[in-house]
Amino acid sequence: MINFQSFHGKVIMIDDFWVQPNGEQLGCYKLISVQNRYGDLVKFVVSPDTYFVDHVMLRIGDMVTGFYDANAPVPMIFPPQFRAIVMARDTQYQKVKVSYFNRQLVSNDNKLKLNISQCTKIILKNDQAFTKNPANHNLLVVYGFTTMSIPAQTTPYKIIVMC
Repeated sequence: MINFQSFHGKVIMIDDFWVQPNGEQLGCYKLISVQNRYGDLVKFVVSPDTYFVDHVMLRIGDMVTGFYDANAPVPMIFPPQFRAIVMARDTQYQKVKVSYFNRQLVSNDNKLKLNISQCTKIILKNDQAFTKNPANHNLLVVYGFTTMSIPAQTTPYKIIVMC
């Protein structure tokens, strides 16, 4: 099971990432350096499989959140280097959460419960409609306001099912 964790900060560098053992640079992978407000630095390896919320192109200076699998093996280097599963650029009035949601549509960390409406767009990563119940799946949820309850409740704008 994927253990989604996130890191939020400002993009301070975007470089090509070398993936061939002979040093050949393919250009399909990027290394995005993100620094938070405390000065902590994380490098995200972005592959062609990394999902970018709203399909945005990141630039230096953007505030972003990178989501990664905390159970995945990582090289023992500093700063830490994680394979990005999802990257989201900060947008006013829009929050993003990536997690496993159970049959009651409560996130794995018990911090968010989804109330799906007829206006909630439920799609796959390839922008095709998802016609089944999104419960018991890894979901990328784009939402706005939440209640002050525990877990917080929201009616999401969009749900991307991460099959």
